[in-house]
Amino acid sequence: QVQLVESGGGLVQAGGSLRLSCAASGSTFAVNVMAWYRQAPGKQRELVATVSSGGRTTYAVSAKGRFTASRDNAKNTVYLQMNSLKPEDTAVYYCNYRAVRDFWGQGTQVTVSS
Repeated sequence: QVQLVESGGGLVQAGGSLRLSCAASGSTFAVNVMAWYRQAPGKQRELVATVSSGGRTTYAVSAKGRFTASRDNAKNTVYLQMNSLKPEDTAVYYCNYRAVRDFWGQGTQVTVSS
């Protein structure tokens, strides 16, 4: 089992920044992909960004140029630096760990006020 603990969510004004963290523990795998998803009220969960264990990143169109995903493999931690936040970024953000199966964090609320 892999346990994921997210932190860093909160309330911020439009144009502001937040940094999310997600620490993985337990029976982690050397080769994996960690990702950030988000789910806004009444909407489906959507992929925001991924970071492979080799450091390769991918982003949703909505995140490109504003969000930066990174990871520290020594700490089994992935980060999401979110800049120029917009009200439409308001959602619960979930950390995902994919190896032989998917593991999910409990989610952290991000609220962007206009």
